[in-house]
Amino acid sequence: MVRECHSSSYKLYDRALESLVGGVNSPVRAEPRPTPSFVDRGDGAELVDVDGNRYCDYIMGYGPLLFGHDLPEPVREGVSEAVADGPMYGVPTDVEVELAEFIIDHVESVERLRFVNSGTEATAAAARLARGYTGRDKIVVMQSGYHGGHESFLVDGNVDDRKPGSAGVPDAFAAETIPVPFNDEDVIRDVFERHGSEIAAVLTEPLLGNCGIVLPVEGYHETLRDLCDEHGSLLIFDEVITGFRVGGLQCAQGKYGIEPDLTTFAKIIGGGFPVGAIGGRAEIMQAFAPTGDVFESGTFNGHPVTMVAGLETLRFAREHDVYSHVNELGRQLRSGLQDLVEEHTPEYTVTGIDSMFKILFTRDAPDTMDGHCRAGCKQRPECPRFELCPKTGADVRAGETDRWKRTFWPALADRGVLLTPNQFESQFVSYAHTEDDIERTLDAYQEVLSTKVG
Repeated sequence: MVRECHSSSYKLYDRALESLVGGVNSPVRAEPRPTPSFVDRGDGAELVDVDGNRYCDYIMGYGPLLFGHDLPEPVREGVSEAVADGPMYGVPTDVEVELAEFIIDHVESVERLRFVNSGTEATAAAARLARGYTGRDKIVVMQSGYHGGHESFLVDGNVDDRKPGSAGVPDAFAAETIPVPFNDEDVIRDVFERHGSEIAAVLTEPLLGNCGIVLPVEGYHETLRDLCDEHGSLLIFDEVITGFRVGGLQCAQGKYGIEPDLTTFAKIIGGGFPVGAIGGRAEIMQAFAPTGDVFESGTFNGHPVTMVAGLETLRFAREHDVYSHVNELGRQLRSGLQDLVEEHTPEYTVTGIDSMFKILFTRDAPDTMDGHCRAGCKQRPECPRFELCPKTGADVRAGETDRWKRTFWPALADRGVLLTPNQFESQFVSYAHTEDDIERTLDAYQEVLSTKVG
């Protein structure tokens, strides 16, 4: 069924333009054209907009909603009790300790934690901690990696030509941030040869989660770990997206078998409420105030409502085999998408892992589809697509990104499937999704991909 009624959303967006910058509170929300749909409510795996249109939702709040839009009873009860007891206190609570203990028990590299209020706060504090602990200034990041809206990470360019990635970011920040291409061992080795004694940390997502979904090639994370150890730099994993989604309770670092020195978390550990966290080795984390000289503080740090939501979310996930469900549905969806791509658009690349997925509109098809990765690109060298599958953010950006945004996304939305509104943001399967949802989603993809022209 094609959705045609959006009059209430149009009116709300027109009204919002008079009070909110660009009519939204985050730029990506303004991308759907001609206007974004405004949400009335969530219902399981679906969103219902103010015009009554229902969508099978794969945005899932951009990652935090592991259970979909209906919180399990223990989470609802815990949140209600926390609110009833008083919204916040400004003094410690037991639930902060319990959530920290849960994370420490399940993530091997984490011995101490500091809770903050967003992924951006977490990565900004992690960079400051790395600089304070090592006494060095430079941070290496991945081109097209995303670590939030902080000056240290809003930097574009390459090793030899760096510049601020946003107005308002001084050139001095670009001088201390070194962007390198993801998955390129030669470049990262060269950077350490030239700047090793100045590098405080390498900050990377375990996989590029905000520029399509680009998985690491075999050995890349091990190279980062070795180089950091050799040069006395810290390895920081940004698990804001992947934490407690990829790899389940052990997170992506456990799945890949790499122990970073520091990890940033957000999204799922707040159960749908604002949160962030920095975790790592006790020796390093103790450099934060009040035990060390690296300042970090926040009125809402360890907010009791968020702490309860996060703790009950992780407990429920552990006790109800949530990851087996979402990962199996993710596999079914990617496998079905792979079949559709092979039939209709062999130049496209299916990507994803566990409960994450995306189709990248790459431009070149392999000579054969025999022996290709099933259920999404796994960066296997023996796969006939290996040389064509994106390895870096630049590879993703070289695809048909305008086609994805201007024709593909609206066509899926018209058929009741809500994806993130550009080629870059990840999409997520939730505990609320069912096999019937996956089948309906694949039917919608079939309709759209089979009619591609050119």
